[in-house]
This record gives sequence, C-alpha cells and structure tokens, in this order.
Amino acid sequence: MFQIRLTIFLMLALSILPGTLVAQGSRGDDAGEYVILNAQYGNERRHVDVTNRLKDLARRDRPFRISHESMNADPDRGAAKALRVFARGPNGRERMFEFRDGSVFDGGMFRSWGRGRWGDEHWNGGWNGGRDNDAGEYVILSAQYGSERRHVEVTDRLREMARQDLTFRLDYRTFGVDPDEGRAKSLRIFARGPNGREQMFEYRDNSVIDGAIFRGWGRGEWGHEGWSGNWNGGGGDAGEYVILSAQYGTGRSHMDVTERLKELARQDQQFRMGNGTFGVDPDRGVVKTLRIYARGPNGREQMFEYQEGSVVDGAQFRSWGRGDWGNGDDRWSGRWEGEEREERERERHR
Repeated sequence: MFQIRLTIFLMLALSILPGTLVAQGSRGDDAGEYVILNAQYGNERRHVDVTNRLKDLARRDRPFRISHESMNADPDRGAAKALRVFARGPNGRERMFEFRDGSVFDGGMFRSWGRGRWGDEHWNGGWNGGRDNDAGEYVILSAQYGSERRHVEVTDRLREMARQDLTFRLDYRTFGVDPDEGRAKSLRIFARGPNGREQMFEYRDNSVIDGAIFRGWGRGEWGHEGWSGNWNGGGGDAGEYVILSAQYGTGRSHMDVTERLKELARQDQQFRMGNGTFGVDPDRGVVKTLRIYARGPNGREQMFEYQEGSVVDGAQFRSWGRGDWGNGDDRWSGRWEGEEREERERERHR
C-alpha cells in the first residue's frame, strides 16, 4: 500500500515539474539580464523598425531563424541583412546584439521576453546605436551640399535624416538635388565647438556621415543659430576691413554695386568675377575692375581692386557673409582712385 501511494505521489510531482521548470528556469520572464529597447532589420544603407514584429515572435517563446520572411520585411532586396537588437544592460548602459540572416535567435537573455513588456517607443537611436543626443561636442549651425562653384542649403533635409539614423552614406541622391552636375561634390557641416568658435566638417560623396560628434543630432535641435554664411567657413567677423562701398567699371565709367555684392557675399565667401557677375556693363569693350573700398583697423580707407577673371575672397572683410556693411554710417570718400591712393600721389609730386 505504501509503495502504491509513493508511486502516485511521484507521478503527480513529475506532472507538475515541467510547468515549474518553465516558470522558474532560465527562460523565465524576468530571468534575462537585458531589457530590449528597439529592434531594427536590414543593413546600414536601408533598415526598418521591427520591434513589434519581434514582440509577436517573442510571444511564441521559441527560437527562430533570422530571415526577411521571419521579419516580414525586406528593406534591401538581394543584399545581406541582419537583425540588430538594442537593449539596456544591468549596469544601465545600452548594448547592441546583431543576428545575421540565417542565424538562430533565442530570447533567453532578454528580460520579460515572452510577455513582450519591452520596447521603448521614444527610442531614437540609429543603426549603430548610441542614443545620447547631447554627447557630441559640436552644435550644427548650417549644412551646405555641392562644390565651391555651386552649392545649396540642405540643413532641413539633414535634420530629417538625422532623426532617422545616426549614420548614413552620402551621394547626390541623399539630398534629392545635384547642384553641380558632373562634378565632385561634398557636404559641409558648419558647427560651433565647445570653445565657441565655428568649425567646418567636410564629407565627400560616398563617405559615411556619423552624427555622434554633433550635439542633439537625433532630435534635430540645431541649425537655428547664426552662421557666417561662407562655403569655406570662417566667422563672419573674422576680417580686419569693414566695406564702405563697391564700384564696378573703369575710371571713365563705373557704377555702385554694393547691394549686388552683398547678395553675392551671402551666397559664398569666394566667387570668380566676370563681365556678367553684376548684371551690368558700364564701359562696353573695355576691361573692367571691381573696386572695394573699406576701412582698415587703423580707421583709414583702403581700396582693393579685382580685375575681370580674378577671384574675390571675402575672408579679409568683416561681416562679409552677413552683409552688415556699406550702410549710411560708413562713409566712403567717393573717389574711384581711393582716398589713400590720392594722398600717395600728392606726396610723390611734392
């Protein structure tokens, strides 16, 4: 009789044990060390959020093989892809786990895996992880894409891309514009560093842009502050000379082009001057020049001359890109030869 009772007791215990092992074993809901924040499937070029799909698979609570079929998505057909799971570890730090196509995924290392109580809907990291939006040292002021000859403002478009990913590969299709067809182009990001000075970062076509060095990258909280406005960088107040007036033509016939020069200055720090630069020809058939009259650090007027075909560089002029010059308060002598040149001529003839 005792043996019969013992046998019945053992059979009952064995029938209960498997359920107990499932509840308390290594795959228990809270057994894993890592809490999943987000899941992405694809590659660096193209990838999609599959957090909700991963939750569906987790509720089945069994290992599965990674493929575009199991993920219900194929963001880059014909290319190698992977599942990247971003999770927070026991030390509070974020970690990325990568599972390539064909590998077997087992959720045993993740906390609350089977219940699907994970996934941060406010997660805004990129394909390469790194969510600390304030980790970078530099605050973006502006982004320009193109060449020295022709370039366009792409700050808003860059902000959209930054919200999608921490890194991306650059080419003319990235911004949906080709400002200088057939020529090598680059993205120039102008940013303010920790010392308060402006710095330029250049990325040529086909290079990878990594936003980790820029503060607030993923949130797009940048590009609203003042920028010097120059393709070649350089703060708008770096120059020594304040422009008073700009005249184009010859000694016989010339005209004021100060306002037109301001427009050109806002577009670029440098430009090559030709007969069509200012939209006028004050002395047809004759070689003409641009003369910029400016006040130097000593307070005296100085004239800078640029013949047709030469390059005008605004780096030496204060507030060049902002156009804060040539106003009524800044008086010009009104002489084509310039104030100081006439003084030198008088000295030589004494």
